[in-house]
Amino acid sequence: MAASNAQQSGKRHIRLKILRQEAQDKLPRYETFDVQPEPGANVISCLQQIAARPVTASGEQSTPVAYDAGCLEEVCGACTMVINGRVRQSCSCLIDQIAPNDGDTITLEPMTKFPVIRDLWVDRSRLFHALKRTSSWVPIDSIYDRGPGPKELPDKQEPRYVLSTCMSCGCCLEACPQYNPRPDEKDWDEAFIGAHAISQVRLFNLHDTGKQLKSERLEALMGPGGVSDCGNAQNCVKVCPKEIPLTESIAAIGRAVTVHSIARWFTAR
Repeated sequence: MAASNAQQSGKRHIRLKILRQEAQDKLPRYETFDVQPEPGANVISCLQQIAARPVTASGEQSTPVAYDAGCLEEVCGACTMVINGRVRQSCSCLIDQIAPNDGDTITLEPMTKFPVIRDLWVDRSRLFHALKRTSSWVPIDSIYDRGPGPKELPDKQEPRYVLSTCMSCGCCLEACPQYNPRPDEKDWDEAFIGAHAISQVRLFNLHDTGKQLKSERLEALMGPGGVSDCGNAQNCVKVCPKEIPLTESIAAIGRAVTVHSIARWFTAR
């Protein structure tokens, strides 16, 4: 039936199997929708088709699927979801690549490491709490002009640039077996902090102004849930959409934490 419709319309049909959940306290369920993707369409555009006509493949009236999105050009990191069992950005996930044939099925599910708000939309507050926990910013403590900052040489800028492309999408956390799913907020400071925050510590500790908080950041990674809790599964680097060398960052910060702890012991701090 789908093949004949595709021949008549000149477009192919695919099916989206979506795990839906109305709220955290509701049971999840799958719903399937048939869509006609345009050439070059991404997953988001298919979800927009469903929003325009939320009727399931069996002909039942439904509701638009809830999801998070912003830039739609793989910069904001908001549209992360699990697509055919692999966590990735839905804005850069092209239908022609993952469902090239008429009648193919794509399964969409929310990330499992964060609380579900609704359908494919999850609460990533814990992810951003980790950045606060590690003071992942460049400190500027004044309201007046302090003149130009230190000059940055290209050989220092190059390794930092790729680290700066992190968009806090959560892909590395979803793939990490050490990142416990959905702990209570009171336990956030004890659970494994995740590769994204560790890599951001490396980024800001390499910055000539940002390194003012270097000791503070390393202290945050010395305790429970810090860098030593990494199990070295290396799943994070495989799923990072920006190809950030997360395992290199984890190794570098692991060494830095060791040096810092030894120095602190000798200085009796």
